[in-house]
Formats: sequence, structure tokens, C-alpha cells
Amino acid sequence: MTFTLSAAALPAFKSGLTNLRHCMNKAVANAEARGFSADAFVPLRLAPDMLTFASQIRIACDSAKNGTARMGGLEAPKFADDETTFAQLQDRIEKTLSWLATIAPTALDGRETQEVTFPIGKNKTKTMAADAYLTQHALPNFYFHLVTAYNLLRQAGVPLGKADYLMGAGT
Repeated sequence: MTFTLSAAALPAFKSGLTNLRHCMNKAVANAEARGFSADAFVPLRLAPDMLTFASQIRIACDSAKNGTARMGGLEAPKFADDETTFAQLQDRIEKTLSWLATIAPTALDGRETQEVTFPIGKNKTKTMAADAYLTQHALPNFYFHLVTAYNLLRQAGVPLGKADYLMGAGT
């Protein structure tokens, strides 16, 4: 089987975000059952020097949309990064999934060796072939932020398990 960017990227980004949506829906139900607003999850962080739950959602979405756009030479939608509520973060996931649904495999396939330049930190960039960018940067970064969001919800008492993270609503 031949490696293609679309086969490696699009299903991974879509299923990861769909599973994150599922976990967030369970968080809303859990917060309601416990008598508080899911907005209480928005500022959570695992350590004082880590980014908040809101940032984890933003970066996971940005990793999917910007990674796809970079590999395909496409223009990614720009989001304001101003979400302050749980519902706004859920909407960001929906907007990202909607945009990913518009990407045809032909926009990515055949571009595996194209160079992709992307930001590393605030003042640096790195350039890699698209296939290496996907497997060594875009997907690992995406999964890092997904699992951190999952862990924040889990730490806050949301009854999530591995199946929720891996299979979402298909559990």
C-alpha cells in the first residue's frame, strides 16, 4: 500500500476531533449532573506553567487545520482564539471538522515530498518534506494536545476511559 498524505492525515484529524467532541459532550453532561457549568473546565491546567484546557482545544484544532493546509498548499481558516466558554470551544471543533470535510484527497496526495515550512516557537521556523512533517510534527503535536485535553477532563472528574479517547461516540 502506498503512503498518501490524505490517507494518513485526514482520517486521523477527523477521528481525533470527533472523539474530542464526544469527550467534551460527556463533560457537559457530567458538569450538569454535578450541578455546575462546563465553563469551569475552560481554565483548567495540569501544572502552573502549562496551557489551559481552552488552549489545548485551540491548538488541537489548529494542528489539524493548519497542518492540512500546509501540506496541501491551502489557505486555512483563521480563528480569533478568543473562546471563553466551553460551548465556544465545542464550536471551534465543529468549524474545524467542517473545514476538513471540504478537503479533497487530491489536494494532499502527490505532495509528500513538497517542502513544508512551519513555525517552531515564536521566532523560528523549520522546513521538512510534507510526509515527514505529518508523521514527525503535525500528528504528534495534534495527539499531544488531544490527550492533554482528555487528561484535564479526566482529572476534573469526568468519567472518561480509553475507549472514549480512541473511539468516541462509537463506544
